[in-house]
Amino acid sequence: MIALGHAKGQTYAVFGLGRSGLAAARALVAGGAEVRLWDDSEASRQAAEQAGFKPVPLNDATLTGCAALLLAPGVPLTHPVPHESVTAAARVGVPVIGDIELALRERHPVVYGITGTNGKSTTTALLAHVLRAANRSITLGGNIGLPVLEQDAADTFVLEMSSFQIDLTPGWQARIAVLLNITPDHLDRHGSMENYAAIKRRIFNGQKAGDTAVIGVDDEYCRAIHAALQAEKTGRAIVPVSVERILPDGISAVDGVLYENGVRVENLSRFPALPGKHNGQNIAMVYAAAKAAGLERADILAAIATFPGLRHRLQKVAEIAGIPCINDSKATNAEATEKALACFDTIYWIAGGKAKDGGIKMLAPYFPRIRHAFLIGHAANEFAATLGASVPHSVSGTLDRAVHDALALAKSEKRPGAVVLLSPACASYDQFKSFEHRGDVFIKLIEEAAA
Repeated sequence: MIALGHAKGQTYAVFGLGRSGLAAARALVAGGAEVRLWDDSEASRQAAEQAGFKPVPLNDATLTGCAALLLAPGVPLTHPVPHESVTAAARVGVPVIGDIELALRERHPVVYGITGTNGKSTTTALLAHVLRAANRSITLGGNIGLPVLEQDAADTFVLEMSSFQIDLTPGWQARIAVLLNITPDHLDRHGSMENYAAIKRRIFNGQKAGDTAVIGVDDEYCRAIHAALQAEKTGRAIVPVSVERILPDGISAVDGVLYENGVRVENLSRFPALPGKHNGQNIAMVYAAAKAAGLERADILAAIATFPGLRHRLQKVAEIAGIPCINDSKATNAEATEKALACFDTIYWIAGGKAKDGGIKMLAPYFPRIRHAFLIGHAANEFAATLGASVPHSVSGTLDRAVHDALALAKSEKRPGAVVLLSPACASYDQFKSFEHRGDVFIKLIEEAAA
């Protein structure tokens, strides 16, 4: 745990008592601060009481005099309307921050930060793997793994940053900052694509000469940010990355080959745990970031080759009767599921949950790859209507039923190259606690079926 000594003698408020909120409360108390905390969930308040805290409602009176309100990333800061704790903090002049901000104020570490709509977890985990293989001491956290404040911190932080976390980290500054891509997501929380893109752009805030910006240039929002960075002339290095074309002055992953400044580096087939075009982007981003961190080409490539893959992201769980069963529970929107569908030709697809705006209409070009869809959760009927007569489908309702039905049909049809793929294109909150919970249930069901 990081004891927040800089907070000694001050009072902080904490709203949102999940794991990161409680970790922050413990870190503040360990540093000598007073903490006032609350959560709208009675169960969360009870968990805080069991951890030794006494929750108190956060209002004008209890927030007055606080150094800051520490807000959980899942709580609305601006849209659709600010949470009442945020508006109360504004009334009494208390700034609103997140746990990452507190960690950076305490440790002043070297920061490598990664964001993007899709791929940021794999990219962050892969970069951490490469750095550790080079015997670099790092703390991995942010939107992945354990809360930073719960860990014994190293001098270098490798942080996956969601847009919510960036919004809550006003002092953000990264030695190496990575922006993969920007596509529509969380617009209910940001109001517009322009606001969402502006927040993502802040991954590059505060950079100066000697720092490095690594940025994808295959979507219009990132291209605009790339152009703006070039115009700033801060002296930082700017490394563009593309999976659409070979760049003469950047890193590319095109047609199964990794390139550096237009020169062939390696065949991507060397990295079987990272299949598909989207993982080509992840590899290229990590290669660029690791080079900026001072690693040698051969060491980077050797480390990438030993990466086992990210849990819940195209994770091969088992083969049953020769049929690979793939856990892609982390695909919580259609853009993420698109990456999975592009990897396979004959798919028994399990999809559904709490749908995002637009549903699965954008996946129509991949419908010919779907042998049969097994639909679950709140979105099942909506997805069935989208698939219509073009894709055979069943409304299974629950994940256990979908797994049973998908395996039964795949085994009976015995099609070469077939896979059973959980890639929901939906949030998990209608039937599960999180995408991790959904993926863990899938893994258990597959392991039971394989036994």
